[in-house]
Amino acid sequence: MPTTKFLFWNINRKPLAGVVADLAEEHKADVIVLAECDIDSATMLMTLNRRERGQFHLPPGKNRAIHIFTRFSRDFLQLLHDDNRFTIRRSSLPARSELLLVAVHLRSKLHQSDESQKFACATLVRTIEEKEKQVGHRRTVLVGDFNMNPFESGMVGAEGLHSVMSRQVSSRGSRKIRGREYPFFYNPMWSHLGDARSQTAGTYFHDNSQHVNYFWNTFDQVLLRPELAARFDPNRIRIVTAAGKRSLVRPNGRPDNTSSSDHLPLVFELEF
Repeated sequence: MPTTKFLFWNINRKPLAGVVADLAEEHKADVIVLAECDIDSATMLMTLNRRERGQFHLPPGKNRAIHIFTRFSRDFLQLLHDDNRFTIRRSSLPARSELLLVAVHLRSKLHQSDESQKFACATLVRTIEEKEKQVGHRRTVLVGDFNMNPFESGMVGAEGLHSVMSRQVSSRGSRKIRGREYPFFYNPMWSHLGDARSQTAGTYFHDNSQHVNYFWNTFDQVLLRPELAARFDPNRIRIVTAAGKRSLVRPNGRPDNTSSSDHLPLVFELEF
């Protein structure tokens, strides 16, 4: 079964078109999702297409929080929903199963309480479920900057995204609470909490003087419905720390938010 390669990065409104293009070439990305991108779309496309490996296109949409570029024809990525914080696209590639791509950039904790974040996740998941009913399947991948860690209530709660750390658990499809079915997402980013897998311990670093401080956060995540999770290899998702010879982190491993972004990119592969 063919694989599709994805690149997600919150570029923090930095002029990083060349770095994005380098990452796309190095990781052979088929779909690029950017958050906090102030780069003009024409400039971004021209920079991406300076290479010889196929041409990128800009699918239609008016979302200013999320920008999507793809090597596939724009006709194969149909817009189903645009919101100021997320977009839902229907991918219908020849000889492949249909896919729903949901790209998000949820509000920061600097501007929203934990309770408000939970309600935002409930709104998001209701919209996803509506679109899944519309297209008649749940082959859904959800990617972006959630501004929450995998263990927070909006991510794990049944009324929220209901994302779990175990494919075996998510393979149940859903669970029933007080007579209502709540479908699962599988969240492989649980495996990227801490520094066991790389020199970093997350995708975003924040230091403060509060008594509880995680320092490293994994705000940038990929969530999969069980049907996609069954064919997903968790080793095919990476937190990226360099673009070619250019480091995206400082010597201490923290994101270099001076010459790069305060977030680190994600790359992953899907079979569908």
